[in-house]
Amino acid sequence: MSQSFRSFDLTPACLPSDRGTVKFVLTIIPCSTESNSLNPYDMKKQPIAKPSSETTTVFGAFNQGVTPTIACFNKAKTPLGIDLDTLINAMQEYVDKHVAPVWGTPAKLIKSKDFVKDDWAMVFLDDADQPGALAYHDLTPDGLPLSKVFVKTIIDYNELVSVSASHELVEMLVDPAINMYTTGPNPIITSTYSYEHGDPVAELKLSYEVGALYAYESADPVEEVSFKVADVEMSDFVYPAYFEVFHEPRSVQFDHENRITRPFQLLTGGYQIIFINGEFTDAFGSKAKAERFAKEDRRGHRSETRRVGTLHSADVATLARHRLTRIAR
Repeated sequence: MSQSFRSFDLTPACLPSDRGTVKFVLTIIPCSTESNSLNPYDMKKQPIAKPSSETTTVFGAFNQGVTPTIACFNKAKTPLGIDLDTLINAMQEYVDKHVAPVWGTPAKLIKSKDFVKDDWAMVFLDDADQPGALAYHDLTPDGLPLSKVFVKTIIDYNELVSVSASHELVEMLVDPAINMYTTGPNPIITSTYSYEHGDPVAELKLSYEVGALYAYESADPVEEVSFKVADVEMSDFVYPAYFEVFHEPRSVQFDHENRITRPFQLLTGGYQIIFINGEFTDAFGSKAKAERFAKEDRRGHRSETRRVGTLHSADVATLARHRLTRIAR
């Protein structure tokens, strides 16, 4: 069986505050060239590990041999604008019918009142200024993935909680430890495009010479685009082909809503985190998006965690002090 190498997991091993030097641990993952309808990356089949008492939990790790359960709980005083049960049911269908068939990332969502042992989590908060909110950090007390949805901030921006929650959900499923990157075109090349409604006016061919690392964020490039699932608006998301520079324009599907026409394209409301020349930078699909982004409160977001380069488990003592968890100190 022939093999190709398509996917790279680059984990920041050291990210100093001055960002002058970054060391990465590079893992090259071999994948089969045979087709696989569930996983576009068509990873070489491996026996699924059976959970046991000897299994070692890795912080932020996805592949523990089981489908993750995600406990969703609301600590916000601001109304969500949608019933939480309705939102969870819609997000479950979003994962089952749309995300998992493309990315191979199944998950079971449940409603809870707090963290659930050995489960991932999605917590709804008012904003980053809510007392104790930032003590949730990046991981559950068990060291597993955690998404935060800031309800008041979202509503203040006239956006929908359902779109933001599903945005966080798909990105957590695709890159749970917030440490995946892929090589891509130098942004100096892509900046020569003139965008109109998300499509390049001129069909210029990208150079295959790569010059940057692109964050593996599956919803940011198509941010502000949504579609309905069970009559609830859910976030658009990119397909694996989006991160593969060798695809010709319009040759394959690059995102769920078919708005993207080429690898690494940004829609007018989208953005991308790029690591180039030893520094992180943000690329935007339009000047208007850059201006809106500059006004956002980014505290507690995945983008800020990625820049820091380390993950921290929830500070249970602080959360308990602010009555945000019932877990014993």
